[in-house]
Amino acid sequence: MVATIYTYDEAQQASLDYFGGDELAARVWVTKYALKDSFGNLFEKTPDDMHRRIAREIARVENNYPNPMSEDEVFELIRNFKYIVPQGSPMSGIGNNYQVGSLSNCFVIGIDGTPDSYGGIMKIDEEQVQLMKRRGGVGHDLSHIRPKGMPVKNSALTSTGLVPFMERYSNSTREVAQDGRRGALMMTVSIKHPDSEAFIDAKMIEGKVTGANVSVRIDDDFMQAAVDNKPYVQQYPVDSDEPMVKKEVEAAALWGKIVHNAWKSAEPGVLFWDTVTRESVPDCYADLGFRTISTNPCGEIPLCPYDSCRLLAINLYSYVRNPFTPEASFDFDLFKMHVAKAQRMMDDIIDLEMEKIDKIIDKIDSDPENAEVKQTERHLWEKIRSKTLKGRRTGVGTTAEGDMIAALGLRYGTPEATDFSVEVHKALAIAAYGSSVNMAKERGAFEVYDAEREKNNPYINRLREASPELYDEMVANGRRNIACLTIAPTGTTSLMTQTTSGIEPVFLPVYKRRRKVNPNDPEVHIDYVDETGDAFEEYIVYHPKFLKWMEVNDIERRDSYTQEELDALVARSPYYKATSNDVDWMEKVKMQGRVQKWVDHSISVTINLPSDVTEDL
Repeated sequence: MVATIYTYDEAQQASLDYFGGDELAARVWVTKYALKDSFGNLFEKTPDDMHRRIAREIARVENNYPNPMSEDEVFELIRNFKYIVPQGSPMSGIGNNYQVGSLSNCFVIGIDGTPDSYGGIMKIDEEQVQLMKRRGGVGHDLSHIRPKGMPVKNSALTSTGLVPFMERYSNSTREVAQDGRRGALMMTVSIKHPDSEAFIDAKMIEGKVTGANVSVRIDDDFMQAAVDNKPYVQQYPVDSDEPMVKKEVEAAALWGKIVHNAWKSAEPGVLFWDTVTRESVPDCYADLGFRTISTNPCGEIPLCPYDSCRLLAINLYSYVRNPFTPEASFDFDLFKMHVAKAQRMMDDIIDLEMEKIDKIIDKIDSDPENAEVKQTERHLWEKIRSKTLKGRRTGVGTTAEGDMIAALGLRYGTPEATDFSVEVHKALAIAAYGSSVNMAKERGAFEVYDAEREKNNPYINRLREASPELYDEMVANGRRNIACLTIAPTGTTSLMTQTTSGIEPVFLPVYKRRRKVNPNDPEVHIDYVDETGDAFEEYIVYHPKFLKWMEVNDIERRDSYTQEELDALVARSPYYKATSNDVDWMEKVKMQGRVQKWVDHSISVTINLPSDVTEDL
């Protein structure tokens, strides 16, 4: 059967109809997610085609296990981006036989034995670009590189330290194209490393390290020393009982530098590393290869070397019954049922990822390059295949938090809204882990599951307290997945769900934009002429769910509202004082902390502070 090829204009028009005239959603879907070959030929006309492709593949995997979901059942869960939404790489990659790529959104790499040599450093560089060319974001830790000035047994005589290698990895990232995107990289280093201050300063230098995010791994001892205004000992190697180098620093001054740089440039990020590893369920298996060493570029998935994660979001808005009315309520029963199915689909996607990795390895083997050139890439994918199967890690998350809260008549950034969010994420955690336990009964537990190893883990003990029966079942039957949950940014995905993104509030519910026009066109409407004489018309952009609120309240949509009228409209809505810029940021920090207790990986979230905020604050 010959596949139908559509023109860009055909797909754009059909998708525009599908998204109800939303140009941005249609353009994002056609350019980023519609099935295409390397020559740009489009094989899907609307997201219905994509969702059918994904449903077909997931149902194929389901048929390998007891009690399979049908293709139609999966299709109904994912169609119209309503309930369950596979994220970027799974969306574009599942059932895509035109490109050889991975279904994973993010990877962490780090060669065993923390090699501190040019060979090890170059190997990481090569592995990083090999993953990026397959559409993955990458994280790795630099704490294994010896500090500046330390002796080396080559013609350099002393080490150059971290910063030159930060630049190398950053530049490599900028070189890799990914169909209109470029690679994404996270570099981390321990605060204990003697070069951590240089790492912290590297991005403050104009034009340096522009292709990566950087974060410092901060331990409890350092924070305590900063609070107590006491010195802190850095060392190399950072984890050694007998370090080769020791250096005393003023913790408070170094903390002040981190704060200053973040205040000025939004970097470095900080990772409270003892909290990360203490809470991490996979770190119960640290000695078996699951020791967390870094995170993905957005920070929501801390990972061990050569593990990867696929992401999927549940659209929270769709579980609000009678949205924006006094009768609004959240359908917890439907939500829990769908979370269980989402966890199951994520496990199916691991099997689909195994097929993809096998195709990548076959492609490497069939390449005309000689074996010496291909060796690193082939071995890399073998390591990822092994780690993925061993832990079967998943990334079930959420989107549309802001719209869910507004639709229930709550205001984002208030204690009442936070309380409700916590209940939702707690229900999600119990349902996802319950699904993973049920799959362990039907499909087998992840390879190294051991209840004894997990018995003191704080996250597992919160689940145990919330649902003793779930915990008892888990101990008896195991769990299919080593870790299950995250909350990712869902940037372009939320354009297609036509909701707020991730755990964030609405950016703006309604605002005016200007579009340049030709003043000589007949019937043109000119609202503004700038100092160069260019003419513009103003038009109003409505957040899709704000339009729903208007519709429920019989408010007319039109492009002729004045700014004062728009402000008055927003003031009547549940989005009032709940936008990214005016939400109570301290309450948002508290919300993130409380929701995090029910997320076994992490949360990607942005806290917007006023521009005049002080460094002390």
